[in-house]
Amino acid sequence: MAWRCCRAGEGGFLRIAGEIAHAQQKKWDGSCYPQGLVGEAITLSARLMAVADVYDALISKRVYKPAFSHEKAVGIILEGSGKHFDPDLIAVFREIEDEFRSIARQFSDHQ
Repeated sequence: MAWRCCRAGEGGFLRIAGEIAHAQQKKWDGSCYPQGLVGEAITLSARLMAVADVYDALISKRVYKPAFSHEKAVGIILEGSGKHFDPDLIAVFREIEDEFRSIARQFSDHQ
C-alpha cells in the first residue's frame, strides 16, 4: 500500500519530516542552536530545506519586509555559503538557481 512509505518506522516521509523539523534552522557553522550540530552532523534533508526555506522567505513579502528579487535572494544565499549553508549544496544551488525561480513563479500567489 502506498501509505506504508509514510509511516514513521520505515524511514519514509515522517522520518524525513522529523529531521527537517529538528534541524532545518541550524547553520552549517554551528552558530545557531545550542545542540552543537555542525556541518555534516546536520542531516542532509535539513541542510537542503534550509536553502529552500531561506530562498522562499527572501522572495516572499512579509509584514516586516518587501519581497526581494531572485537576484538579491541568490546573492544573500551565496554570501551564506560555509556559514549558514553547506558550501557543497550552495555550489549546486548556483547551477540550478533558475529552477528555483521557475518553481517559485509556478507556485506564486501573484501570477
